[in-house]
Amino acid sequence: MIYSLLVLSSPCSGQGSGTALRFAESVINRGHQIHRVFFLDEGTLAGAVSMVSPQDESDSVQLWADFGTQHTVELILCVSSALRRGLLDSSEATRYEKTAATIHPVFEISGLGQLVDAALVSDRMITFGG
Repeated sequence: MIYSLLVLSSPCSGQGSGTALRFAESVINRGHQIHRVFFLDEGTLAGAVSMVSPQDESDSVQLWADFGTQHTVELILCVSSALRRGLLDSSEATRYEKTAATIHPVFEISGLGQLVDAALVSDRMITFGG
């Protein structure tokens, strides 16, 4: 079965982002596939390279990046949500004349078309947070 995930909650508040990651790992461990993880609204903070977790907490950005890399899963940040929160890839940083990218390089910035495509390709679209 092919799944895609929509993550709406910040990794800084609540448990939606962490629950989504654990769910994604469980899906893979059971022999299914994660097609794409789409981060929207506060969920886009999952890709913020400048986030620093307290020493007694897991680094959620790195955990998502490791998951995406290890399982070749696309990690997409909604472009409008990301821009509102100051999250830029190198292309957007250049476009807006900013000095640096502010997202982890494993994450991509794209539009809602990627969410629609994920829903069409996947057997199930699961939403976390809200």
